[in-house]
Amino acid sequence: MLKTRVIPTLLLREGGLVKTTAFRAPKYVGDPINAIKIFNDKEVDELILLDITATTASKGPAFDTIADIAGECFMPVAYGGGISTIEQMRRILGIGIEKVVINSAAIASPDLIAAAAREFGSQAVVVSIDVKKTLFGRYEVRSHSGTRGTGLDPATWARKVQDMGAGEIMLTSIERDGTMAGYDLDLIRSVAAVANVPLIAAGGAGKIADFGAAVASGADSVAAGAMFVFHGPHRAVLITYPSRGDLKAVI
Repeated sequence: MLKTRVIPTLLLREGGLVKTTAFRAPKYVGDPINAIKIFNDKEVDELILLDITATTASKGPAFDTIADIAGECFMPVAYGGGISTIEQMRRILGIGIEKVVINSAAIASPDLIAAAAREFGSQAVVVSIDVKKTLFGRYEVRSHSGTRGTGLDPATWARKVQDMGAGEIMLTSIERDGTMAGYDLDLIRSVAAVANVPLIAAGGAGKIADFGAAVASGADSVAAGAMFVFHGPHRAVLITYPSRGDLKAVI
């Protein structure tokens, strides 16, 4: 296992696997089960699975799909999308998922973080923080797949969620999502400065060196999507993952 986790993030939309750019324009990239089988073969340490339409469509988690995926995965999985209650979390974890990822529900009801940590342990609770710059260049936390502003400062919110019991924070730059232009290192540094729980950097990875830059800026782990599903300048779909040797050279 690598010292720094390098985590593929798979986005679900109506049961299919998609990839977005800046949280928009989802492109279908295949069946999630097929992608998971490839990642099994690559001996990936962990996966993050996010249903990107569940919350905006006011739907709960797709439990049948989650169960199918859990049954195929050889590695730990964190699932997010449509989770708003402790009972939903209990069912997801009972299926065999190791961690739940909450975002909009945590913003609407921070007490949900504390309740989940008490019930399942902090190690099972990941709070996802999606961030976009305002017109004035200030970082702002967004909810509902980036469609709603919250007025929250990412570092302030990160400090609160860890105080409420989150065991891990997933920090995503909305503007860098799917661009493969590199992580927002300033954003990572600003949140890493206050984080005392593991911080997963997401949004923008395009080459292995980007992982090293994120870790050097304070991230404990790195997540990527487009880099693992697209190949070449025309973004042809190709599910892949770097070799352990290549990763160890930079992280």
